[in-house]
Amino acid sequence: MDYGQVIGPSPDGEEFGPQDAQLNLSEGTPRFYIMSLTNRPLGFSTITHHAKVTQCLGSIGGGAWYLGVAKPSIVAEAAAPEEGVKRSRCGHLYAAPEIEEVRVFRFSGPKFVKLGKGTWHAGPLFEGESMDFYNLELSDTNVSFFLCLPALITDCSSAP
Repeated sequence: MDYGQVIGPSPDGEEFGPQDAQLNLSEGTPRFYIMSLTNRPLGFSTITHHAKVTQCLGSIGGGAWYLGVAKPSIVAEAAAPEEGVKRSRCGHLYAAPEIEEVRVFRFSGPKFVKLGKGTWHAGPLFEGESMDFYNLELSDTNVSFFLCLPALITDCSSAP
């Protein structure tokens, strides 16, 4: 998956391999917590990325949820300046994704998604009033490496 990995159950005692989440939490202290969300209908007006960290998300009860994603677009400092490349308030260079590049995926059951470093994402989104998710990121992900941009997707219900 260009955006990260989908991880399902594996037998206890199975050795680490490519089927496991390939994490990068080297930039700080990991934070694993239950994120309680309310009123996240199937549409979004912003898209976010975390420039220096992977992130894992999964619904606690295995209920259906949606996530809008676009490929990472972090630009190396040594790269020649290109049209559309901007510097974030966090200091890294990036090229914002076009709305046509955003894909929406539906997740359900005993699995979680690991977003690759810099993957643009919107959600989790779900039908119903509230849902709990487990979230693995860094303790300062939403402060130090966070960038949020405008986007507009009004209906995610036809996601694969």
